[in-house]
Amino acid sequence: NVYALWCSGRSCVEGMLVELKLIKRQDLISTIAGLMKPVSDQIMIQIDMEPKIMDKFVFAVALKRCCAKLHKDMIDLSQFTEKKNAEKYDLNGSYQILSEIGEATAAILDKRVTQVLNKYDGQVEFIHFSDQYSGTKTQDDSQNAKLPEVKSVLTFCFNVPGKGKCKPADMENMLPLLKLVFYCVEKISHLQLGKEARAKADKRRQKVQEVYEKATHQQRQEQAQQRREEKRRQEKERLMNEEDPDKARKINLVKINFLISKW
Repeated sequence: NVYALWCSGRSCVEGMLVELKLIKRQDLISTIAGLMKPVSDQIMIQIDMEPKIMDKFVFAVALKRCCAKLHKDMIDLSQFTEKKNAEKYDLNGSYQILSEIGEATAAILDKRVTQVLNKYDGQVEFIHFSDQYSGTKTQDDSQNAKLPEVKSVLTFCFNVPGKGKCKPADMENMLPLLKLVFYCVEKISHLQLGKEARAKADKRRQKVQEVYEKATHQQRQEQAQQRREEKRRQEKERLMNEEDPDKARKINLVKINFLISKW
């Protein structure tokens, strides 16, 4: 039920991955669940920008029903963005904005973009632009202590109209959304933030890096402590297995002195 298309060759872009995430119509359980709670086919588009083409900012606009989950699950959104009122940017109340740099948000949400978002309210699940994209959070705490590898990515998620009963005309009506993708690619590739906005972005990224370095240092200390304790335990076991009575007596004296000191 998932189909992928990879494209390349466009200026300023390393490649574009288009995924058609269709409803599992061949699965009886999913079909029955869809009758009780209808879902939509989705088109997911991820564009990897060339290095140093995109300026430093993280941004997303999403339907309120999925915005909180995005903010919680995506590493970059949770670290860099804050929730903003969408009505301030002339968007419908069904949207929520996650913004790091106000200047970038205002530049992205120009008249053409807001008109398309408002017209296709409900079909645009979310739009996510980031120079710090590193995917979703993991459950492994050890990975969270390492600075993740990041790249500049533009992500679009569109809901196909019809709630699983899409007609050819519905797909044709989605053409403006696909044109919006390429419009945003051109806009982001030429967007240049002001000096103050760049300084703010650099400061925030430095702060995030320091947090990771501190967590990594603490993790290394804990691992070193565990190795020392394991070494002491192994040495103790080795001495306990010694058959020499003199060594055994010395071990007992050490134990007694240890208990006396604790007492």
